[in-house]
Amino acid sequence: MSFTKTTESDSLHKDLHLKSTHELLTGINQEDAKVATVVAHCIHQIAPFVDALIERFSLGGRLFYIGAGTSGRLGVVDASEIPPTFGLDHGKVVGLIAGGDQAIRKAVEFAEDDLDQAWKTLQEFEVTELDTVVGIAASGTTPYVIGGVRMAKANGLLTACITNNKGSQLSMAVDYPIEAVVGPEFVTGSTRMKSGTAQKLILNMISTTLMIRMGHVVGNRMVDMQLSNDKLWDRGTRYLSEALGIPTNEARELLNEYGSVRVALQQSKA
Repeated sequence: MSFTKTTESDSLHKDLHLKSTHELLTGINQEDAKVATVVAHCIHQIAPFVDALIERFSLGGRLFYIGAGTSGRLGVVDASEIPPTFGLDHGKVVGLIAGGDQAIRKAVEFAEDDLDQAWKTLQEFEVTELDTVVGIAASGTTPYVIGGVRMAKANGLLTACITNNKGSQLSMAVDYPIEAVVGPEFVTGSTRMKSGTAQKLILNMISTTLMIRMGHVVGNRMVDMQLSNDKLWDRGTRYLSEALGIPTNEARELLNEYGSVRVALQQSKA
């Protein structure tokens, strides 16, 4: 049975090499404008997965992203932002990319074609049935990702995928397929564009909803963020000032004393 990749469809925009800078920018923007609508239509796929993820995560499970190329890099980015933003340990949400960390900056040839490597790497983390693996692949055919989620599912882990084609091997290999079919790219086959944007939006939705449901946001504030630079100290000070109705200098003193927005709030309201 043949599999048609929408991600490889011919661009709707012709003769790009003859267009002006303004025309190119306008065309790219027109295509980008379609992405959020497509992602909105995926919420019915995302929501049940996130609920299942929350159930395992609340019992001590972890979340792993696996991907190659742009997809892998997006997973690494999302995972790397969880500790400073929500105060979790680095090992709770982990991004793995085909070819290892060196592939974040420079492509590693044929790394994505290794069907076994993702599962080998996951085993190094001593994964259990409480853990969750999300495979990210625009094409839905990347061996590294398919092999990883297949083995994860076979060993009782919760599995999902984010792909930009419908009915792919990857979708059929997981418990919860998320298929954001954004249509042809502005440059034919360049899935770092709309496909990558859709993946980023969905990753934001998954991890942010997870962190809110796990209690790392109070109201609409990040109360567990790591105070690792002046900007975050200023943000934490402002949060406390607004929440407690006190001057910023008093809020800063509280933050200096407790070193945490959450703890300062709790102690002040005790």
